[in-house]
This record gives sequence, C-alpha cells and structure tokens, in this order.
Amino acid sequence: MVIEVDFNSEEALYLQLRNQIIMGIATAQFREGDSLPSVRQLAELVGINMHTVNKAYTVLKQEGYVKVDRRKGAVIAVDVDKLHTIAELKKELRVILAKGSCKNVTREEMHALIDEIYEDYGGLV
Repeated sequence: MVIEVDFNSEEALYLQLRNQIIMGIATAQFREGDSLPSVRQLAELVGINMHTVNKAYTVLKQEGYVKVDRRKGAVIAVDVDKLHTIAELKKELRVILAKGSCKNVTREEMHALIDEIYEDYGGLV
C-alpha cells in the first residue's frame, strides 16, 4: 500500500488519507475484508501523528468504508446501502455541477469528464 500525503496542500492530512483509501477501494487496490495498517503503523509509514490517522479511520468508518474488528483492526467493509450512497453523491454533485455551470462547462463536457474519470475505476458496470 502506497499512501503519500502532501504537507504543502491546503487539504487536511486526514482527508488526504481518507481520499487515498477510497480511491484504493475504487481501483481494487483494497478489497472487501482487507485489513488496513494499524494506526501506529500507518502514522510511522507516512510520517504523521497517530491522531491524524485515527481521525481518517473514524471518518471512513462513519462513511461506511471500513469497520473496526477487535482482532484485525480497520477492515475494508464497503457500505451496502446503495440508496444512502446515491443520496450523498447527489448532494455532493449538486455543488460540483453548480461550479461547472458558473464556469460555462457544458452538459456534454461534464458527462465526458465523468466517463473519463469513471473509466479509471473499472469502467461502467
């Protein structure tokens, strides 16, 4: 597992970790049931505070990407509640589409962009 953080980024470190783990799930780098490194291991590997890793894992748990197992630690467990996920995505996409609309990005350009990015995660299902 390769996780890198950008210490110069304005994005919080815990969000960088969260996003990289989500992208790892989407690209099958991480699969259902895989254990993530312990909080201590990942903090040492990346060179950040354990509380930062713990916060990332907590957010991932709240969002339904991991569950905490007493023996295995943080384990990939993708949320099976698809309707809930769709509602969350719709809320986030409203803002993204509004930004594009303000900058005159057309519907066709937005669709092409989504298709391009989605192909990175295994294509359309």
